[in-house]
Amino acid sequence: MLDSAALGFEYGPLLAAFAIGLLGGAHCIGMCGGLMAALSFSVPDQQPLRRLQIIVLYNLGRIASYTLIGALAGWLGYHLTGAQGVSVLRVVAALLLLAMGLYIGGWWQGLVYLERLGGVFWKPLQPLAKRLMPVRSGSGALLLGALWGWLPCGLVYTALAYGLAQASAPAAAGVMLAFGLGTLPVMLAAGVLAARLQAVMRQRGFRSAMAVCILAFGGWTLWAALLHGSHDSHDSHGSHGSHEIQEAREVHEGPQGHELHKMPAAHAGHGGQQAQESEEDTLQPDSDAVPSAAPAEHSHHH
Repeated sequence: MLDSAALGFEYGPLLAAFAIGLLGGAHCIGMCGGLMAALSFSVPDQQPLRRLQIIVLYNLGRIASYTLIGALAGWLGYHLTGAQGVSVLRVVAALLLLAMGLYIGGWWQGLVYLERLGGVFWKPLQPLAKRLMPVRSGSGALLLGALWGWLPCGLVYTALAYGLAQASAPAAAGVMLAFGLGTLPVMLAAGVLAARLQAVMRQRGFRSAMAVCILAFGGWTLWAALLHGSHDSHDSHGSHGSHEIQEAREVHEGPQGHELHKMPAAHAGHGGQQAQESEEDTLQPDSDAVPSAAPAEHSHHH
């Protein structure tokens, strides 16, 4: 049975991505709140179940697009980065989290430029999305959500950078799936309680609180990325030093090192013979000691 490690992902990044989506709800309302209101108003109030069906299918299509984009990003990260490259991508993801916190809090709007850059991919899809409005069926809502998932969004790009740092297609797809599920509660509530939720999300205090949470999470991610990078660098230097020691040892032994190890075995016979002769010399009485014993014997007879 395959576990999470065999599939190439861990639970930590999934929980982090879910938190990014959940904390970024205020930004989701700003980007997609108008569309959610349009979806709600396209279905009469007398059909609440049908309205809920439209909203759920739209969000499923949106999350499916996030997952696909994540898989593509993870595949790209796997082929373009090495061990140090992954650490760099983690730092980039942390910096984007910090930028998103500032963006939601209204303290810095730098992510607007990144969203404009993403408009290159959205431009050919926008006419197709407009043709599906207003939504008349569940399949239309699903397709609209799949297209809307490519909408230029700084929050999506932040989560995507976090997925890219996994350098694995399954892991990055899982990260973006978790991120999409994190945005789901707010988006579902926006569809059902569009006007009331938007009023709450646009309050200055609420947005500031969410911004501070994202900033804290971004700071922690940056610290972890730098710490992980320093450990990778230390391990790399250690393995490099061990390799140099091994090479020096091989050079010292030379090409006949194998024969040198065999020499003691080849001369074992000579060593044994020398040991035996040494033992015999030890047991042999000393020639100088014999004469000293003779007078004592003669004196006894006398």
